[in-house]
Formats: sequence, C-alpha cells, structure tokens
Amino acid sequence: MSALPVVLAGARGHGRWHVANIRRLERAGLVRLAGICELTPLTEQEAGGELPEQSADFGALLDSTGARAAVVCTPIPTHTDLALTAARRGVHLLLEKPPAPSYAEFRRMADGVAATGVACQVGFQSLGSHAVPAIRELVAEGAIGEIAGVGGAGAWVRDEAYFRRAPWAGRRRLYGADVVDGALTNPLAHAVATALALGGTTRAEDVTGIETELSHANDIEADDTSCVRIATARGHRVTVAATLCAQRAAEPYVLLHGGSGRITFWYKQDRILLQRGGHGPEEYQYGRTDLLENLVDHLTSGAALLVPPEETGAFMRVVEAIRTAPDPDPLPAAAWHRVPGESRRVVPGVDGLVAAAADTLSLYSELGAPWAPRTEHALNEVSAR
Repeated sequence: MSALPVVLAGARGHGRWHVANIRRLERAGLVRLAGICELTPLTEQEAGGELPEQSADFGALLDSTGARAAVVCTPIPTHTDLALTAARRGVHLLLEKPPAPSYAEFRRMADGVAATGVACQVGFQSLGSHAVPAIRELVAEGAIGEIAGVGGAGAWVRDEAYFRRAPWAGRRRLYGADVVDGALTNPLAHAVATALALGGTTRAEDVTGIETELSHANDIEADDTSCVRIATARGHRVTVAATLCAQRAAEPYVLLHGGSGRITFWYKQDRILLQRGGHGPEEYQYGRTDLLENLVDHLTSGAALLVPPEETGAFMRVVEAIRTAPDPDPLPAAAWHRVPGESRRVVPGVDGLVAAAADTLSLYSELGAPWAPRTEHALNEVSAR
C-alpha cells in the first residue's frame, strides 16, 4: 500500500498537533505530508521535517499535490467552505471540531460532502477512545441499570492571552460571520459531544430541547463559564457544565447515571471508573484509535468511520442553541478575581459548581450560584428538521 498524500490546512496553533500526528503516520508509512496551506509559509522546523509544497490557496494546493485526503484545522467560520472545496475535488476529509459555527452551515457542509461521495471524519478525538464501545457494552449488559441521565464536567484554566491568540478567539461573531467560540462549543466541546454520544444521542433528531446558561468573567463576547441541559428523545437529560476560569485545572469527564450505578469517563485519559451496587469500584484503562488513522483505514480497507458528520448532528444542535441564545452575561466584578502573577481570571467556587452540575444534572442557577441568572429557563424546543 502506498502512503496516502495528505494536505494540512492550518498548521499553527492547534494545527501543530496535526503536523506531529501526520509525521507520526508518515513514519509508519500510512500517509505522506504532501502540502501545507497557511497564509505564512512554515519553516522546516515548524513542519517537523522536509518542507512539502506550501500555498495559501487550498484548492490549488489540493490540485497540484494530488492529495487524497485533507486535514482542515482553520478558524471555525472557514470550515464549511474549505470542506466543500476538498469534497468537490474528491478529496477525503478530517474536519476539526466544531465542524461549523451554525446548524445551517453544518447542513450545507454535511449535505454537500455527502453529495460528492467523499468520506468525512469530524475531529472529536475522544470518540476514538476504546473506552467508548466498552462503556456502551457495559450499559447494554445492564451494569448500571437504566440510564437516568448523563453529566459532563470541564473545569479548565486559561489565561487572558488565550483569548487574544487569534482574531476570532472568544468571539461570537466576526465581520458579520458566526464564530461561536465559547467554552462549550470549542475548548470543552469534547465534553458535550462525548456526553451526548455515551447517552445514545448523536444525531440531530435525537435532541428535543435545550436550556443554556452562558456567562463570562473575561473581557470577551463569548462564554467562558457556562452550562447546558439537553432533553433527548430517549427521555433522559444531558447536562454539561464548563468553565475556563477554574481555581485549579482538572481532568474533564463524563458521568453516566444509572438506576443501579454510575460510570465516570475521563475522556482525555481514556480511563473509566465503574461503581455499582454489590461490587467494589472498578477502574479500567483503554487505548485509542487516532481519527486520521481511522480515516486512512476506511479508505484502504473499508473500516467504519468513527465520527462521520451525521453522528455530530446532536452536538451541532447544541452549538445552534448557544449561537441563538442571548449574548452571555458578563459576570459582576465581585464574582471573579485575577490571580496575581498569572494574568488569569478565577470565579471562586466554580470548580465545585461544575462537578455538582454533572453530579445532579442541574444548571448553575439551580445550584445557587450567586452570579447565575435568576429567571426561569424555558426549554428551547428543537424541531426535527
């Protein structure tokens, strides 16, 4: 089997991870880095080896390199157009999350890609964890009884420079285009997508309603401290709470609540804790399948894609609810403080609130957060269209 020629669009920022990953697969003989699309060309050091062809014109680069696959890791508002540029040329895709900034753009991308017949994988790396099918098997076997709900918790630390890393960072809109770069839709999007997936809520029609609470301590448009509660066609709730203003950084996790037990999944670590009646706690560690490697396997041996676009439709319903919600509330100055010498803002007590939301499936306001909205939260019903 000859190495699959791959073009990477967006090789700086998070794109550096993709450079290293492509080089890893290149050493294994699976792919070849055929081109890099960046506004400013990379140096040999940045490219991690011999420089491939480079261009700021994505379509022209795909044509000149004969790429069979492309990795798109560019600003969120550019995802749809770049994905369609590749698809119309018959180039298969690994599209970084979130796949689009709105549900309409997601549908334009997913329908357009499907019409060309190319394969598309959405970059929710946590869904490549071997813990995911293991958890599903435990649930199917009745290890924790009937699923009563799913919680997600992400308490992260980000300094103020994080929100200045790019013109679109921390924005809801930029130059009239949707961006929606909030805590739940970008840095902690995996918590939302993984919680939905483990609860069997992956497609758009699986979501029946969404409640949001969005706020920010940093001087940004988007949310940095937020929670969402999703009503599902399966009848249970999915609540995910996130902050980028934690007192201490913690491993994000998803918590499955069952009638006779619970499963905690630390998705970045591929580690689970099973707790159930009549048994002691059981911990398991799993491996992970890389999503680009899975795409290559799909193209060469027919392996099933782990994260095709339609399996992210429920996540995109959440993105849409956040996009169309009122702009996030700025937290009052008394609700946060700067950490001396670290140039970051902390919301005291938010670490515990994030954990409590996942544990009780409650929103911040229901947990008594003094800065949370005091108004009743109407369920934003989601149509099946």
